[in-house]
Amino acid sequence: MKSYWILCYCILTTLVYGQEVYTDNFGIEFVRIPKGEYISGRFQPTVSNMVLWGSDLPLDESMRQEAVRLAARDARPGFRVQIKKPYYIGKYEVTQGQWSSVIKKNPSFFQNGKVMDQSDLHPVENVTWMMAQRFIKKLNRLEKKYAHYRLPTEFEWEYAARAGITEDISWDKIQSSAVIACQSTSMVGQKNPNSWGIYDMLGNVWEWTRDYYNEKIFADELSPDKGKQHVLKGASFFGDVKNATYMTHAGGPGSGYDVGFRLVMELKRDP
Repeated sequence: MKSYWILCYCILTTLVYGQEVYTDNFGIEFVRIPKGEYISGRFQPTVSNMVLWGSDLPLDESMRQEAVRLAARDARPGFRVQIKKPYYIGKYEVTQGQWSSVIKKNPSFFQNGKVMDQSDLHPVENVTWMMAQRFIKKLNRLEKKYAHYRLPTEFEWEYAARAGITEDISWDKIQSSAVIACQSTSMVGQKNPNSWGIYDMLGNVWEWTRDYYNEKIFADELSPDKGKQHVLKGASFFGDVKNATYMTHAGGPGSGYDVGFRLVMELKRDP
């Protein structure tokens, strides 16, 4: 893998997994995501060699036809999402160390004494949507010249998580890339990244986005302009392969200790 380094506008740039990675003045790394499009909300359940639960007996024809009918009823064609310009998303979830360097007080449940392996490198959690906004507001006050920070939209998050994959992620890839079925968070970056070099987009902690939750399993083509809570994506460390997917979403506040976030950075001056 070839890498190159450029120091420009106080931002360090390298090429990893074919994507440009920027390290800002706070040591937070961001992957440049290209513009493009994908299909969101596509769900095509299938009926194959089904058997009765708890036995080896195949379904009779009437039961199989009912299964086919239910699969057709629940199928969704999805809708096309266009990402019209490149953006920069966190290579990792915001860590406890990064949070503490900006806010000072660490809200996380899994700190030293509860998790002993370098908690500064674990994702910050126990973070409400408003707490994430306060972190971002202070970060933007500290960095006025080169960059502006915010939460990703749900579609930006999903597009980056998919990294070019059109269908749902396979269970094998979930096992190799997602921090799931665990008793606590893990240090960021311990599993395999996706094909764009982004880590932990499935598992470890649920991640806040900018959008309001629509009270449904899948996103709508137009996000609601108001709501009771905001969208969470990606599942957490105690989830399993069934909910570690980028296709569906959830609404906050979660369980507290399983919710964090990652940032989007907008460069004010492109290197």
